[in-house]
Amino acid sequence: MLEIIIFTLLISTILNIVLKKFGIPTIISYISTGTIIAYSFNLHDAVNNHDLKQIAEFGVVFLMFTIGLEFSMKHLIKMKKEVFLYGASQVIITATFFTLIGHYLFDINLKTSIIIGLALALSSTAIVLKVLNESGDINKVYGRKVLGVLLFQDIAVIPILLMITIFSMEGESVSSLLTKTFIDATILLIGLFLVGKYVLEPFLYSVAKTKSNEIFISSILLLVIGTSYLAHLFGFSYSLGAFIAGMMIAETHYKHQVEADLIPFRDLLLGIFFITVGMQLDFKIIYENISSIMVLLPLLIICKILILYAIMRFTATKRTSLKTAISLFQLGEFALVIFELSFARDLIEQTLGQILIVTVVLSMIMTPFVLKNLSKIIDIINNKKDRNKDIHEIHNEKLQGHIILIGFGRLGRSISKLIKENDKEFIAIESDIKNVIEAQRQGDPVIYGNASKKDILKSVNIQEASSVIISVGNSEKLIHICEVVKEMAQDKKTIVKVNKYEEKENLDRLKLSHIVVETEKTAKAMYEESTQIS
Repeated sequence: MLEIIIFTLLISTILNIVLKKFGIPTIISYISTGTIIAYSFNLHDAVNNHDLKQIAEFGVVFLMFTIGLEFSMKHLIKMKKEVFLYGASQVIITATFFTLIGHYLFDINLKTSIIIGLALALSSTAIVLKVLNESGDINKVYGRKVLGVLLFQDIAVIPILLMITIFSMEGESVSSLLTKTFIDATILLIGLFLVGKYVLEPFLYSVAKTKSNEIFISSILLLVIGTSYLAHLFGFSYSLGAFIAGMMIAETHYKHQVEADLIPFRDLLLGIFFITVGMQLDFKIIYENISSIMVLLPLLIICKILILYAIMRFTATKRTSLKTAISLFQLGEFALVIFELSFARDLIEQTLGQILIVTVVLSMIMTPFVLKNLSKIIDIINNKKDRNKDIHEIHNEKLQGHIILIGFGRLGRSISKLIKENDKEFIAIESDIKNVIEAQRQGDPVIYGNASKKDILKSVNIQEASSVIISVGNSEKLIHICEVVKEMAQDKKTIVKVNKYEEKENLDRLKLSHIVVETEKTAKAMYEESTQIS
């Protein structure tokens, strides 16, 4: 077993390095790793192992948890047109179209057709948002529409997972299943709501006061896994419980730190999930059905583009509609999740599952290349080069040209007052929850988090900041934070306060913009004050 683990890590690392150069997402390398491992060690039967499947499923659990963290009613209301008009229309129309095709044209049973139709309506949130964020197109008109559609698709995953659970139950009528599901869901939601409202905030406050990163991470893992297990006891998927846990924590002061701490767990477990997907690929079945796959892939892509384009044309220009539709042409990672769960519950037979999984993977491989050349593709379709048409940027909700304060103690608060007096914007990161709560009550933009985490720095948009001011008392933490900030901020002005000259010497190697030694400045100020009095 140890040699299999070592070989798996080796193959996935090499594939990730190679595929990264071509802009191919890590999901593809994990699926490829699973296929190579399965054929190298004859592990096709091992993927059916119950323990392995449960471990792999927790990759999806953590993915749904992080989506729950981003689920904000305020955010939805602000983007209600993009989410509930474009997103809902796209999912409902696309899913209905593919369901009818599967049921009436290919004679697939209705339950399976509905699951397949819903899965094919989804696009790849992970790949599309990553590419659009890197290019800055997420802030353009079509980027906002893409984001709205993807957001609704993420929300739609929850009822789809519930549907899989209901469809896999046997011996009961649909009406009794729906009634039982409704009652169980009501009890679960009310119970978790009460816990979230009256227990969660005090619990996390007590944990944060310990200032122990290990205790904080273990408590969050307890919440995620515990809530997932509770949902499972009520007959729902682990993923639903994780999503609800994410929503509860999103309403607390700890959202950003939780997200930063759990991303490594999510990515690792999600990698295991996609490795198990790759282990199920049977090249014999693929070879026998290659013609079906080659016909199915372009047909699915064309249908998805045409449906979304038609929806967008009611309110958007031709170019914006085309950009939005083509950006979402692919099938997504959640389609793989849905097919895997359906396959495990005998809702999709093996040959059909293989064809669908390969089709999804191929569309995902194509996505980065299409998105990076989107403007050229649109120009070819329009037969003209009007790249500047309809690409004006919308208001960017993220801060730009702002100052980032790391540490919001007495010095940090004093600096923030000077920033506000000069009509400039700032956002602060503070690891003491008491200071965070007090600052937020006074209306100051302060978030709770560990500034040595790259994801925390990304959340305050460090790439667009004008400068970073660091005032942290703990010497070891200070050095670690400065190292990460140096890597993330690069050419940004970075000012650091240290307590003594020895700390300055330790930081000199980083070549930061300016290091202020507190004892020196205090001594100088006191001396100058004394000479003035004289």
